Amino acid sequence: MSLEELHLNLRNLTSDDYGQLKSLMDAVYHDIGGAWPKHTIDKLIQEFPDGQIAIEDDGVLVGVALTVQVDYDEFSNPHKYDDLIGHREIILNDQEGDAMYGLDVLIHPDYRGYRLGRRLYEARKELCRSLNLRAILAGGRIPEYHQHASELTPAQYIDKVSRKEIYDPILSFQLANDFQVKRLLRKYLPEDEQSRGYATLLEWNNILFEPAESVLDTRPTQVRVGAVQWQMREFASVEAALQQIEYFVDALSDYQSDFAVFPELFTTPLMGLQDRAAQKDQTAAIRFLAGFTDRFKSELSRMAVSYNINIIGGSMIEVGEDDRLYNVAYLFHRDGEVEKQLKLHITPQERRDWVIEGGDNLQVFDTDAGRVGILICYDVEFPELGRLLADQDMDILFVPFWVDTKNGYLRVRHCAQARAIENECYVVICGSVGNLPSIENLDIQYAQSAVFTPSDFAFPHDAVLAETTPNTEMIFFSDLDLTRLTVVRAEGSVTNLKDRRKDLFDLRWRDWSWKSGSKQED
Repeated sequence: MSLEELHLNLRNLTSDDYGQLKSLMDAVYHDIGGAWPKHTIDKLIQEFPDGQIAIEDDGVLVGVALTVQVDYDEFSNPHKYDDLIGHREIILNDQEGDAMYGLDVLIHPDYRGYRLGRRLYEARKELCRSLNLRAILAGGRIPEYHQHASELTPAQYIDKVSRKEIYDPILSFQLANDFQVKRLLRKYLPEDEQSRGYATLLEWNNILFEPAESVLDTRPTQVRVGAVQWQMREFASVEAALQQIEYFVDALSDYQSDFAVFPELFTTPLMGLQDRAAQKDQTAAIRFLAGFTDRFKSELSRMAVSYNINIIGGSMIEVGEDDRLYNVAYLFHRDGEVEKQLKLHITPQERRDWVIEGGDNLQVFDTDAGRVGILICYDVEFPELGRLLADQDMDILFVPFWVDTKNGYLRVRHCAQARAIENECYVVICGSVGNLPSIENLDIQYAQSAVFTPSDFAFPHDAVLAETTPNTEMIFFSDLDLTRLTVVRAEGSVTNLKDRRKDLFDLRWRDWSWKSGSKQED
């Protein structure tokens, strides 16, 4: 039969199909009893119509998948095929079940080689997702096992099939369709002499499943990020700077953004409120700037609540309890909570001119729009930090930055793109632009803010979701689909997080406690 002669149609099975279904089942299952009686099929169609899927070619039934709803906890444990069958060969469908159970997949012998089985499996997966069911389970026969039973145990046979050293028409097919062997079932179908009564319990896990009792607590699937490519400008007063910030927060809120993002050290033009001579003492000037931080924290927190938007407050200089200076990014939640992330790696210029110290803590922040991490500029150039955040289920990494030249910008950009790919997350970089020759150490800035994604089919071909015009003050928006992250982490072309060789290497955070002037490892 040529491909040109095929006229395939995927649809649900009906009771009128029974005559053709019986012929198909008798031909395929001649060694284990043949077809189910009509009243069994009719009852299954009545109780779970969406789960009975057929493929026809010009009205002729050529493929069928029969499915039942079950309780996951019961059927993910050892069981027998007869546990699915009640009185008078009625299949026991549990309409309150939280999983699907694959009973049969049959393909007409003349239509094998057209991947119709894969088409039926994909239809089952889509149904499982649409019904928000936990998984698809299946008891899989191993019909070629009888040829190897004298020299291999069932477990050894399964292992060799999984390594493709032996081909089994059922198990090999199921493994190729992303099913995982959960356990070996004994006496599953005693009359199945080819499998010697053994079967595999297979599972396809619905990674998008959300338990009904936690619907109100589920993470969002769509998040809108708005960012400000900030023009460094002279301000006549603190009030003028806050007015400019609030203008942008208001604009981003009008577009229903979940986040407003500002660049690193975006308040530094306030050093210009000193005269030029006072600015010559850089350590004094940066401490002068730190004196405004508490007020900015208070005002940005107010804006987050008033405009109903989470604000990544770029970063500001803070005087710590030890009277040392730190570069700190603040997360202002729209419910009023304020959290912070200190810059961990300090650049030579920050250390030399401003005597900035590095922080010693790293965390992922829970927000009402996903789990987020913050790495300030230079920190994104250290891949260990992004990986530690990814290990805490981070969805979005925010990178407020401030650089003067394009080569400095490209270091941040390329490293941020690498973090998005290797950690399968979104990365938002946000920088400042403009020239301030009248203020020491603020001569020039370069930025092209952007949103980066993993590099896979579900994302833009260049893994860049949005980017600004270089060196121009502007705001930009991007809608992030967190469901795509879930899918790429489990089913992507490559799965970087899952495929790490933890048998060869690992990564951990050293949590130091300061006691009596010495470091002690917890």
